[in-house]
Amino acid sequence: MANILVSSTHPRWFVAATRDLHALLSDHLHCERKAAENALSLVRRYPHRGTSVDALGRLAHEETSHVVQVAGLIAARGWMPRTDLPNQYARALLAEVRGREPERLLDALLVAAFIEARSHERLGLLARGFDAAGEAGEAAGRELGSFYRALANAEERHAEIFLELAQPLVTAAAFEDRLAHFAAREAEILGALPHLSRVH
Repeated sequence: MANILVSSTHPRWFVAATRDLHALLSDHLHCERKAAENALSLVRRYPHRGTSVDALGRLAHEETSHVVQVAGLIAARGWMPRTDLPNQYARALLAEVRGREPERLLDALLVAAFIEARSHERLGLLARGFDAAGEAGEAAGRELGSFYRALANAEERHAEIFLELAQPLVTAAAFEDRLAHFAAREAEILGALPHLSRVH
């Protein structure tokens, strides 16, 4: 997948994100849950788009399996998932979605693609950071590094799926224009947010 992101997460993010591992894992669980819910919501709203129903259903199934996996990491540490908190990043991106079709569907798919692309980047950063901790002798680091590396690859595939579903909706020029709009807006939104123990 061509990288659609136009900004990179600052290296300081890993330290801030992993400062409270319980909070990070809880947020990650809710991110995966919301990703599954979003895919199924698109199926509910656009059931007539037959080929997309299969792709989105499979994506929702995989995201749900990630919920179970993250829940297992939390339980293994003797914790319970914390309550979900508002996601300002996703809310700001969703505020860009237009109200008329087919622009509404196009924008919804592009928002999902950017969220997955940013998740791919950040889960990759977590994998590398935890790998380094594992090399330093931390057993939990090795476990988490392997886990996040696998999930980062899944997020990349998911971003590709959303882009593939979005492209046929409008002309190539209109698609590229809207892609550029969201790329700039996503970088702006992310740059204004503090580094917390959250995926986004």
